[in-house]
Parts: sequence; C-alpha cells; structure tokens
Amino acid sequence: MHQLLADIILVIHALFVGFVVFGLLFTLIGTVKRWPWIRNPWFRAAHLIAISVVVAQAWLGMICPLTIWENRARQAAGSIGYTGSFIQYWLHQIIFYDFEPWVFTLAYTLFGMLVMLTWILAPPTWSARHR
Repeated sequence: MHQLLADIILVIHALFVGFVVFGLLFTLIGTVKRWPWIRNPWFRAAHLIAISVVVAQAWLGMICPLTIWENRARQAAGSIGYTGSFIQYWLHQIIFYDFEPWVFTLAYTLFGMLVMLTWILAPPTWSARHR
C-alpha cells in the first residue's frame, strides 16, 4: 500500500514538473504560432504560481514536499534507496538529478524569470469571460 502511495505521489510530482516545463515550452511556441489558448489567464496564472513555488523553495533551501512525502511512503513500505517499481525507476531517471543545490536554484530562478518574461511578451488575455 505504501509503495503504491509513493508511486502515486511520484506520478503527481512528474506531472507537476511536466506542467512547469511544457507550460513554458507551449507558451513560447504558441506565441509564435498564435495559439489563442496560451493567453488563458487561468493557465498562465497557475503556471506562474507553480514555478514561483519552486523558486521560493530553492531560495529557502527547502526540499519539495512531494519528494518528502514520497520518501516517507517508501520508508514505510520498507524501500531503501530507489530500487522500487518500474514507475519509480523511470520517473526518477527523468525528474531527479544529482547536482549541487546552487545549480538548481540558479536554473529554477532563470526559468522563473523566463516565465515572467512571457507575461510581458505574450500577456494573458483578461476577457470578460475570464473575470
């Protein structure tokens, strides 16, 4: 049961990372291709909030709560290290890297600045429907 919970938390974590990374990628591509949905204020606000939380955690030296919860669930399941399920192996390969903390802080900060720049270059459209 704890192993399954850990895998579910990891999938949610991977989806969060995907939303942040691909949200920016799609916003940039959509700006060039003039996709109207990339100007949706709810999408853009959620995206900005997501990367802002990541940047704040990095600057405060905090570990992501999803990582903490996953690790606790794996410990409760008796897992030591990352030798669990197929899902665990591959998602860890994709979203976790072994760099110094300052590298992540710099990368997240620059990424966050780029997301903020898209608010200037391709601002969300606040129509009466979105208010």
